[in-house]
Amino acid sequence: MKKLFVLISLLSVAAACAAPPANQGNVNTSTVAEKPSAPAMSEADAIAKEKAIWDAITKKDYDGFAAMLDSTQLEVMPDGVMDKATSITSVKDFEPTETSFSNWKFLSIDKDAYVVVYDANMKGKYKGKEFPPATVHASSAWANRDGKWLAVYHQECEVMNMPPPSAGTKKAAPSPAAPPAQPTATSDPVANEKMLWGFLQAGQYDTFANLIAADAIEVEPNGVWDKAGIIKSVDGFDFSKSTISDFKTLNIDSDAALVTYLVTVPGAKPPQERHTTIWALRDGKWLAVFHHGTPATHAMSSASPAMPMNAASPMKHEMASPSPK
Repeated sequence: MKKLFVLISLLSVAAACAAPPANQGNVNTSTVAEKPSAPAMSEADAIAKEKAIWDAITKKDYDGFAAMLDSTQLEVMPDGVMDKATSITSVKDFEPTETSFSNWKFLSIDKDAYVVVYDANMKGKYKGKEFPPATVHASSAWANRDGKWLAVYHQECEVMNMPPPSAGTKKAAPSPAAPPAQPTATSDPVANEKMLWGFLQAGQYDTFANLIAADAIEVEPNGVWDKAGIIKSVDGFDFSKSTISDFKTLNIDSDAALVTYLVTVPGAKPPQERHTTIWALRDGKWLAVFHHGTPATHAMSSASPAMPMNAASPMKHEMASPSPK
């Protein structure tokens, strides 16, 4: 009996050691799925993706074209700002027969977004009629969406061979010159853009410059500029009569946001332009990393992603004002 009691005791101890803890059923052993990461994007891969969109349009592969656009995609053209559905509908009127590309630039916004800028030379038809050969400055932003790179933004302006706008009378600096302010932008791109324009309208060009990233790119009908060119184009110009309106925004990711809007400058030809800025978080500061300006028209006459304006277009007139950035 004593041996049996000892045996039962040993078996009980062994069972207790082998049993799971009493609260084991309350422990969540599952792992939380992380956001899929897209393959790192090189300049060559970015160019290939952009060319793939054009190739789909040329082949009239509209389903393939749509599959490369994010659901939130915005397209900014002279005649308006289109969403994805409108881009897909309007592109069917555009039939490129010859396209070539040059002057590529690649800008990394962050690990999940980038911009490509390039010139597109094209011939083709629009609504069944041939249009004159044209060249546009084009830009597109792409973003990581659940592990897949998709286009979130596109904009164009027809190339204009015109001299840079002359600067107006520069306001005299106080003596001694006060150091420029260090403005603080936020994740709100509309508020940032209004602040930036406020500095331009006040003639505070050095403060404006403090909101521009060192690697920023700006696209305008008369050129593609780096930060030095951007600052040179605005320094001394009178922006006091300009107004901005009709804001549309797009969150690219947690560290980047886009705003597109209408600029009105009384006396300019044309008097309105469509402008887009991408703001990104760089070393803890929100800065403008990209900007594109396009003279505005108001008649639906262009298609996506590119439709050059004809010779009678208001875009052919020389602008009386430079880019705001």
